[in-house]
Amino acid sequence: MIRILALVAAMGVFPMSADATSLDGQGTYDLLFRTGTLDEIDRGTALVYERETSNTLLPAAEARDNGEIALAFDKAQEELAVLEFRQGDKHRGLGRFPASVGNPMIMYFYETVIRDMAEAAGGSPFYIRNRVKEALVTPSEAVEGEAMVDGHKIATQTIVLRPFEGDPNRDRMQGFGDLEMRVVMSDDVPGWYLAFTAEAADVYSTNLQFSRQEPGQ
Repeated sequence: MIRILALVAAMGVFPMSADATSLDGQGTYDLLFRTGTLDEIDRGTALVYERETSNTLLPAAEARDNGEIALAFDKAQEELAVLEFRQGDKHRGLGRFPASVGNPMIMYFYETVIRDMAEAAGGSPFYIRNRVKEALVTPSEAVEGEAMVDGHKIATQTIVLRPFEGDPNRDRMQGFGDLEMRVVMSDDVPGWYLAFTAEAADVYSTNLQFSRQEPGQ
């Protein structure tokens, strides 16, 4: 079992900004949506992520959205990854995805941020989604860093996306115009993704981080 034991700076990640790789748009997408990230995961186990959200524009959403997301594999069709949201004894299915493509947590992350922004700030979810999709193929930098996992220091890569930077409508977004989405990845973390965060000024933040690998149910 693997647990994150130290959360320093950005979720236990120590960025080293001097060591960064410039990526073109395709390189950004390929790193964020890396294929094969579930190939080595034992099909009898589940990857568990913890989500914690703060939303001053829609406080009631916090109780709804905070909990765990488990990624397991269909017992009858192991090529399918199954996502489930957990709050105590309450479990809710989130969908099934081809495991061969990669870890669907990246899709869950950006789709929930799109939903949260549309609910809290208003505006067209289609417009928001298009801006986020554009950010996923925008040139960026992969910043090298370190994190403490299970008492061991591991190497990480972080990409930061700012989907509404320069957007002519950003002043009408109730603070979400400053939205920053951060993805932290590592070869030493099962499933590739260590943490996802999204922050918008003082109005919104969500933190989705890898917690553990456990036996499947």
